[in-house]
Amino acid sequence: MQGSALPNPPAVTERCDAVVLGAGISGLVSASVLLEQGCERVIIVDEYPHIGGNHIDWSSDGYTFDIGSIIFQDDSPLLKHFPELLEHYVRIDPSWSRLTPQGIVTAYPISVRDDILAAGPIEISKILASVLYARIFRRKMRNAKEFAQFWIGDRLLQRSGLDSYMTRFYGVSSDQIDIELARKRMLWISEHSSLRSLLARLVKRKQPPPTNRQLARPREGYGHLYAVAAARLAIRGASIVTHARMLRLEKRDGHFCLALDDKVILAERVISTIPLMRIEALCNLPISDKLETITLLTLYFSFSGERGFGEAILYNFSHKGAWKRLTVYSDFYGRRGDREYFAVEVIANHIQGSVVKAEKDFRDHVAANGLFAGDLKLEGSHFLENAYPIYKGRADQKAAKAIQALRAMGIESFGRQGGFNYQPTARVSTLEAEAALRRTSGL
Repeated sequence: MQGSALPNPPAVTERCDAVVLGAGISGLVSASVLLEQGCERVIIVDEYPHIGGNHIDWSSDGYTFDIGSIIFQDDSPLLKHFPELLEHYVRIDPSWSRLTPQGIVTAYPISVRDDILAAGPIEISKILASVLYARIFRRKMRNAKEFAQFWIGDRLLQRSGLDSYMTRFYGVSSDQIDIELARKRMLWISEHSSLRSLLARLVKRKQPPPTNRQLARPREGYGHLYAVAAARLAIRGASIVTHARMLRLEKRDGHFCLALDDKVILAERVISTIPLMRIEALCNLPISDKLETITLLTLYFSFSGERGFGEAILYNFSHKGAWKRLTVYSDFYGRRGDREYFAVEVIANHIQGSVVKAEKDFRDHVAANGLFAGDLKLEGSHFLENAYPIYKGRADQKAAKAIQALRAMGIESFGRQGGFNYQPTARVSTLEAEAALRRTSGL
């Protein structure tokens, strides 16, 4: 959608040192850093009706779900900016597993016992030969599939189900995923496939306990959590405008002018953490083509019976089924009566954007694998656009070009949305926002 012309003269004008577009983690942290750097007045604007960006929950009749699966840590740098958040989190002890192509629920992301040793001597020799071949002949890696093949070989890539999972996660086949993403975001493959790591798991060497604690949002939801962050920012000189319709952003006489439905905000500085295509439209710049993002469908289920696994988080590494991950939220917040409840993530284009197809696909797949034997009820669903970027067709270079064009206007754009950069945790979002603003301030 292209921006509309600025009202002239504006009915209401607000002035500030900086305006931050987007009230997700990157936006909230950016506002905090700007205040630390000396800004006296910061305004955060978001078109969502809530604070927290894509941290969204859904509650109904005593059930509380997340859109996706979001876990925090008590040593996260986010708490340096908002220390009051800590007491509101729920301490959890999550565990992870995966469903393999062999129909086994086993260790995530790889199991030496089930993925290698259980294959038998003939298959083991083929796996080892595949790895050796890859290390010699696949050193030139052009995409995520070849990256994974180099580290674990094509034989184990298929047997473990990792290739199928990559397709589910990114919405495209693994050989279409840019190698830059693999190098930045899939290093865990090389870490888990190193000789030292494999030997440690083979002899069941005890891993050192984590130094941090895992946390979930409060049962009341993200609104309750981020209201605390908003209150801290307000005391320091920042305000947040949600449910705002942004019409146009331009520069006049050395000031940025952001037009909303009911007012114009004048700012010395603009920080954007909203999707690149959206900020380009606001600035009347050419829209970046072929920068695609994932639309995520989350299904909310309640269940009574035998679920067939004990872990809170289960990844789908099998070759069938459109769903990619499920999270049992009743493991964090307790059951409702005798019923457990969990959320299932599905990439929308895998099921043609249909809740009906997604539900049937999930029911059929888990039944075929002996999971969730009992009363399984769909409680609700949610579609989330721009959940995270799809890296294909040199998307990083196209994003960099768009960010450079914005920078030429004086607009700083970064984050999962503003930088077209997949950020898996609040820790990463915080660190990258801090680093981006330190670079531009010269600190």
